[in-house]
Order: sequence, then C-alpha cells, then structure tokens
Amino acid sequence: MTFRLFLAASTALLCAATPVLAQSEVRPVSALTANQQAEQDKLFALFADSDTRALALDPLSRLYRGDEEGVDRLGDELTDADFLAGRTDIQLNLALLAQIDRTKLDTTDQLAYDVFQYTQTRALAGMSDEMRALTEVRPLNHFFGFHNAYPNLASGIGAAPFKTLANYDDNLSRHDDYIAYLGRAMGRFRQGMKSGVVETKLTVGIMVTQLTTQLDTPVADSQFMGPTKQFPADFSADEKARLTAAYEAKTREIYTATAALRDFLRDEYLPAARDSIGLSQMKGGPALYALLVEDSTTLPLDPETIHQLGLSEVGRIRAEMERLQKEVRFKGTLNQFFDYVRTDPKFQPKSREALTQAYYRVGRDVDAKIGSLFSHLPKSPLEIRPYDPSTEKFEAGGSYEPGSADGKRPGVFYFNAYDLPSRLTPGIVTLYLHEGAPGHHFQISLAQENEVLPAFMRYGGTTAYVEGWALYAETLGNEMGFYKDPWNRYGTLQDEQLRAMRLVVDTGIHAKSWTRDQAIDYMLTNSGMTRTDVVAEVDRYIAIPGQALAYKIGALKIQELRKRAEKRLGAKFDIKSFHDEVLNTGGLPLAVLEAKIDRWIAAEAVK
Repeated sequence: MTFRLFLAASTALLCAATPVLAQSEVRPVSALTANQQAEQDKLFALFADSDTRALALDPLSRLYRGDEEGVDRLGDELTDADFLAGRTDIQLNLALLAQIDRTKLDTTDQLAYDVFQYTQTRALAGMSDEMRALTEVRPLNHFFGFHNAYPNLASGIGAAPFKTLANYDDNLSRHDDYIAYLGRAMGRFRQGMKSGVVETKLTVGIMVTQLTTQLDTPVADSQFMGPTKQFPADFSADEKARLTAAYEAKTREIYTATAALRDFLRDEYLPAARDSIGLSQMKGGPALYALLVEDSTTLPLDPETIHQLGLSEVGRIRAEMERLQKEVRFKGTLNQFFDYVRTDPKFQPKSREALTQAYYRVGRDVDAKIGSLFSHLPKSPLEIRPYDPSTEKFEAGGSYEPGSADGKRPGVFYFNAYDLPSRLTPGIVTLYLHEGAPGHHFQISLAQENEVLPAFMRYGGTTAYVEGWALYAETLGNEMGFYKDPWNRYGTLQDEQLRAMRLVVDTGIHAKSWTRDQAIDYMLTNSGMTRTDVVAEVDRYIAIPGQALAYKIGALKIQELRKRAEKRLGAKFDIKSFHDEVLNTGGLPLAVLEAKIDRWIAAEAVK
C-alpha cells in the first residue's frame, strides 16, 4: 500500500518530554574513523536524496509530516508514469546503495543500511510486472480505500491544516486531483475486468454502500464542507464568501465523480466480480499471498506454519479465559460465558458520551502511570475522538492518526461508537493501550520526532513491528495495574485471542479456501466478540490479505526479546532502557530488530 492509503487503514494529553535519542545505535560523529565517515557521508546523502525524490512522487506524505510546502497536489497515483517513476526510483536507490561498502560502516550505520536495503528490496518485489497486474487493477477496497481516507483528510479535522488562505486553496487544488483519481480508479477496475483479475463481490458491495452513504449526505453537511464551518477569525467576510462558494461548487463536482464511481461499481463491475473471497481462488492469487505474508511478517514464514501457530495460540488463550471464568464464578460453558458478556447490559456503554468519557478516564490513568515504564514520552499530544457518524459504520473498532513530527498537530485515537451495544466496555483499556498510548502513539511519534534518524526510518516502518509493538503495548496493562480488574483482563484476553485467531482465519481464507461463514463461526466459537465485530474483522481480512498476520507475529518476537533480555541481564535489566532500544530506531524488520537487541544485551551485560 502507498503511504497515503496506509495512513487511512487506523483528548487525553501526554506530558511533553525530551525527544528520544537512540542510545546504543546512535553515536556522535566524532566516534567515527575517517573511512567510516566517508562511507557514512555517502550513505546519508543517499538517504536524503531518496527522501527528496520520494516526496516529489507522493506530496501527500509531505503533508502528513506537517510540511505545508508543495501540498496542493495528491500526486498522480494509478498512472503509468507514476508507477514507472516509483519503480525506477527504487532501482536507483538499490544501485546507489550497492556502491557503498557496508563493511566500512560502523554498527549503527550498518543497521540503517540493512533497513534501507530491506525496505527497498521488498518494495521492488511488490512492483514487478506480475504483482502490478494483480494489485493495480484492484485500486480500492472497503477497508484501505482512498475514497474513505480522503474525506477525513479534507474535513478540517484531519491531518490537513486550515489556518491560512493558502491552506484552503491548497485543499481545493487537492480536490481536483481526487476527482481525477476516482476516474483513474474506474479505468484500472476496467483493466482488471479484461484481464480476469477482479475484486470480490463482497468487497465491491460494501464499497457501493460506502459511496452511497457519502452521496446521501447533503452537500452542506458533507465532510468536504467542514473547513468552511471553522474559518480562522482573521478571514474577511469576502474571503469567507469566496471560499464557501468555491467549496460548495467543488464538493458538487466530487459528488458527481463519486456517483460515477458508485454507479460503475454497482452496474458494471459487481456482476463481473468474483464470488470467492480468498486469494487462493483468484487468478495469480497464491503468488500474491506469498508476497503479502512475507511483507506483513518480515520473516520467511509459509501460510501453513502460521496457521498451526495460530491454532496453538488460540488454544492457550482459550485456556486462560477458562481460568478467568472460574475466577469470576460464572457457571456454565465457556461459550455461555462469552454470551453473558456479549449480552448483559452492564457491559454495554449507556451512551456515546458515556463511551467517550470512559476513554478519557483511561487516557488520564495511563498518563499517571506511564512514567514507570518509559524514559521518553512523545512531544506530540494525543487526542481521543469518535469516528465521524457518516463513516463509523464501516470503520474498525479503533485506529490511530499520527500527529506531526514537530508536535504541533496532535496524534488522534479514534474509537467507534456505531452500534453501541457491540462496543463492550471490557475492551476499552486494551484498545486504548494499542491504538493510543503506549501503542501506536508512542511508537510512531517517538520515531518521527527523533531527528537523528534518516527520514525513511522516522516516517516508515514494517507492519510486523508497528502492529507487533501495539499488541505488546497491550500487555503493559499488567504492569500498570489495569488487569487486576478481571473484566479488564477479560478484555485484553479477548483482544489477544483476536490476534491469534487472525493467524488461523487469514491463512484459512487465503490459503485453505475457507468460506466467509466458516471464518465467522470459528471466531464466534473461540472468542467473546460480538457478531458485529466478527463480521467486520472477517470482511477486513478478505479486503487486505496478510496484513492481519503482522500483529501476533510481531508481538511474539518483541515478547521473546524481552524475555531473553530479562534472563541474560537479571538484575541489570531495566524496562525503560529496553523500551528505548525497541523504539528509538523506528519500525525495523523483525530480524534486524532481533540483531539490534542482541547487541544491546551483550553491551549491557558487561557494564
């Protein structure tokens, strides 16, 4: 996925602190030999040049960084020129990297070299002609579709700033690119219809519903009109009138383009879409799934190995839930216990406001306790918000939108208030720890605030690391005392079970030809999730194969590394230092992370 589409997929303020600096992996330049300095200069010149070229190809990523220069474009995604420029750019990066002698770099720079080589090599593998023919002709789905992400970006409360006249005019210019993008998406879908590589009827049907929901919203209430309802005080009446008229006219153009896409998907594409849901049943699907599995896990794992690991983890966690059932003295089977929590009103939010206040309370409690586990906190504050009601039906239970590297734009934890009885209160703590603090907010913010790192490490990251850290962060609720409450512990066990079941269900759907009903039944049988949540999860795996594997694989690796450090260091083990080492160099491939932590353990052992 491109950076901008990836960002689409996810009010308690954290204390400001000194930005994190890597300890064992970042050192002063004076520590380098002359040969090391020369090779480092070449390496970091490549990093800087590569970043400049990448930003030129994808200006929206510049906006997400908080840079307001040159953000009047979205880029030319889905054009042949854009694709070929991107692939050529990666090939150039790898060619230039090969001219740098890795053996002359110190350990720190070798780490950066390895991460850059890995990310560029994997990106190039995904841009082969074979893979392009399987992915570019399916440009949108209901989960990672730009048609979902862009309205929030342009709404006035997303990542795009609306403080100056230039900000407002830049947004109008981006609207033109968005309209063009929707047209190009239809063209790519048609290309897939000719080649026989098409999306599932399920995903297409949901997209049609999503687009219809957007169109059913009156223009005046559209997210695209949001910026006109929060003009800065220094705008003149004439400026406000001009912009309001321009925004209304452009919103109507967006609605026309959206209707064209909706009608095409409903009337032309849906009849040609496939009834099957798994990649194993799509033309070229098995090869694509193998690539996605490795991209998501950053390890050479095959679907069968992951499937069996998932079955083992599901069994282990199920046994823990049986012990919890006895602790709370519930009589009956485990599945009856699940039904009890699913249906008893005491586990259901009383209102949207009650749910919001519950998340605020958790945020305050985390703020009060987080200092015992971390030496460095993000500069960027964290806000808690519900999803917009116009999109919440199709959103995940929660997600995170990064703040800016300078800390001026907050990170945002979004939670879902749709179908309130399904938003069970035992899951509130663990969801906040994952999507908010110390999960995605800490990991993403601390990386991008660390100016010592090259840009690709500050702003990038592998899914296995990013999601693995967030799942690991859920376990820190034990040390913060949240799980002394058995119902909070029930919530975290359910969330851990969800990630274990993902290993089973994702591989089941895409490698073993499982049906949608089979996947839903498996998850309902082995967890206390509501049907609403289960259906949304299964439909997500259908839409974005392989991505769900990253969570458990990444978390297991981080937990393994912590246990290794605790065992080898004994009394010398410091949890704050361990967290620094995991976080201070961005989202590493898991093998690179493991090598780094092993070096840190060895260095700590001789102190």
